[in-house]
Amino acid sequence: MEAFQRDAEENGTILAMNTSVVSGRMQDYHGQNSWLIETESHDSGNFSFPCDYVVNSSGLAASRVATALGVTGPPKTYYAKGNYYALSGYACNPTFRHLVYPVPEDAGLGVHATIDLAGRVRFGPDVEWVESPNDYTVDPDRAKSFYEAIRRYWPALPDGSLVPDYCGIRPKLQAPGESTFRDFSIQTSREHGLPGLVNLLGIESPGLTASLAIAKYVSGVLLDG
Repeated sequence: MEAFQRDAEENGTILAMNTSVVSGRMQDYHGQNSWLIETESHDSGNFSFPCDYVVNSSGLAASRVATALGVTGPPKTYYAKGNYYALSGYACNPTFRHLVYPVPEDAGLGVHATIDLAGRVRFGPDVEWVESPNDYTVDPDRAKSFYEAIRRYWPALPDGSLVPDYCGIRPKLQAPGESTFRDFSIQTSREHGLPGLVNLLGIESPGLTASLAIAKYVSGVLLDG
């Protein structure tokens, strides 16, 4: 991420932290149609700026920002928290030394095992549907379901060996209980009718890996038509 930021800023990007998009609209700017984006900054107050193109890649806020930009009825974003648990210290050592991915479940890949560079083992993520995109607490009571899931591929996991670790929240287009899998929706003017705007909706964690390919596709849509 730091490398992406450095490359972007070296090519003229200005990064505005702690800044929210309030609204956006098309306007005449020196005889040409242009976007006017209005923002609210926690550091420097409100400000606005014109631009030729808008790429809404705001993750968990993408549906809200799309609405603020004038898109009618964008796909709704649902929030799926993914909790992780870790092995407690060196109380036990698994018999495997590699990643373990179980069969995927509804809305997720299942509770899999990952090993970091220090050899620490983490398990997750699960799928916990939440109402708020700001709830980053790991509920210790979810450990029971983790023991059940992990013991399907590691039956010897001892009781009391898991501790809450961390969590993340995924922007889902797939509603809770919905059987149809949906993600990575790239909306252009063909879908919403607003020239110069691309919405990236439901971009879950693989979006970081795919970010350069997505950027290449989006720039082609905007620049080549």
